[in-house]
Amino acid sequence: MKQFSNHRIGIDQGDVALFSDFQNGGEMWTGTGPRECRKKIKFSDSFRSPPAVQVAISLWDVDTDTAVRAEVLADRVTKTGFDVVFRTWLDTRVARVRVAWTAIGELHHEDDWDVS
Repeated sequence: MKQFSNHRIGIDQGDVALFSDFQNGGEMWTGTGPRECRKKIKFSDSFRSPPAVQVAISLWDVDTDTAVRAEVLADRVTKTGFDVVFRTWLDTRVARVRVAWTAIGELHHEDDWDVS
């Protein structure tokens, strides 16, 4: 469980298009085997410590002739941002994906001291 040490809590959120591979014959649409798309997300302001980040597919356009296989996650979460990652594998064909994200965390407080 993530616990906060002050009452200043911030929520940042967004919705980002990761790729649209059917338009240009990209790897997610034409490839096979393990494939990954990674995009850096920058928060609108810095958190005091790395926040909790939730991601979800908000749009996907997939070929239904094969099984639909996908993983979406937040990786490398810092005080200023994170990487949103989409993965698929085998013969799944993905035309496009958009991911919604929400970050919840502690904000800086005027009583914070930087003694470094």
